Amino acid sequence: MSKKDPRGAVYKALADDRRRKILDLLKDGPKTTGELCAHFKRVDRCTVMQHLGVLEEAELVIAKREGRNRWNYLNVVPVQEIYDRWISQYARPSVELLTRLKRDLE
Repeated sequence: MSKKDPRGAVYKALADDRRRKILDLLKDGPKTTGELCAHFKRVDRCTVMQHLGVLEEAELVIAKREGRNRWNYLNVVPVQEIYDRWISQYARPSVELLTRLKRDLE
């Protein structure tokens, strides 16, 4: 991955289904590493920690220590940047088409 394209780390992080599951779990609010590990019955803690490391490198997760607990927070900014750069420009024509169709039907 190049230092010139920080989004490369985001795409790499999103490529794995377990990492996407971790992000889904964090949508409801911050979770401790132990809480996240409990959702992955067939995966050991070390593997979950490696996935969290990839998510942190991509800045999709922000981790903060409080005593013995490590709290993981979802950071949606990189996802919004991908949406702004790639998805929104392709969705715009579809939305405009639906708007014209609605207007024509009315």
